[in-house]
Amino acid sequence: MGKMWIPLLIWMLHLMILTEGQDNTRRSSSVSRVCPAGCVSCSALNGCLSCKPRLFFHLELDGMRQRGSCLSSCPRGHYGRRFPHIGTCTRCKDECASCFSEHFCTHCHPGHFLFGGKCGDSCPIGFTANTVLRECTVSECCTGCEMCVRRNMCVRCRADLYFLHGQCHLTCPKGFEPDVQLMQCTPQVHCEVGGWTNWGPCIWRSSARPYRRGQETRDRQVLKSPSVSGDPCPPVSQIRKCVNRKRPKSPIWQAVEEWTVQWMLWLLPS
Repeated sequence: MGKMWIPLLIWMLHLMILTEGQDNTRRSSSVSRVCPAGCVSCSALNGCLSCKPRLFFHLELDGMRQRGSCLSSCPRGHYGRRFPHIGTCTRCKDECASCFSEHFCTHCHPGHFLFGGKCGDSCPIGFTANTVLRECTVSECCTGCEMCVRRNMCVRCRADLYFLHGQCHLTCPKGFEPDVQLMQCTPQVHCEVGGWTNWGPCIWRSSARPYRRGQETRDRQVLKSPSVSGDPCPPVSQIRKCVNRKRPKSPIWQAVEEWTVQWMLWLLPS
């Protein structure tokens, strides 16, 4: 709203001058002889009240008062606006140190960077914040990088290169493996296994020998499966030979066997 009142204020001042009576004409003419350059009319208290053609009217604070001046170009931090009968200087947006128009900055305050006519506190991807110029400048990306936020921080690699930690690689470094779908280097995952279980029972086949040979096994679980290039899992099962000796027969069973043999012999024909 303040910008809209400036032209109205100037026209009101012009109207007051034109409607002054003959008694004020002589006094006005004497004052006009001491007006600053570029002023058509002025006031001892408020400075310039109107300007010559092609000049911009600018209001600035002088203590508690506002003084007008007529300038060929607006001061830093302001931009010129031309109306049919007057030109005025309007303040730029707060983040702009200087501007060409209301929506186009030309310089920024410290901590802000110019990009596309606007001042921001950061730069878009592919540009670097230049603290000296206070501008977003094109980043000089490292070899193989198509887009970066600064020289050693790439965000997109060439199609035939793998991305890792802001860098582009033809082959992935040690400890990493290529992901051909994402074109990234991902950490290798090595196999991890748990501890062995106890040995199982000794399993054997029947035999007439006084001892029997068999096998017993034990296992362990895979805790983490390996990636494509990771270390493979070691064996998760072991087998070893075992021996089970026959238990000696009790006297009762021996007596039963002897009696059975004698009975069968008795049944045979003589």
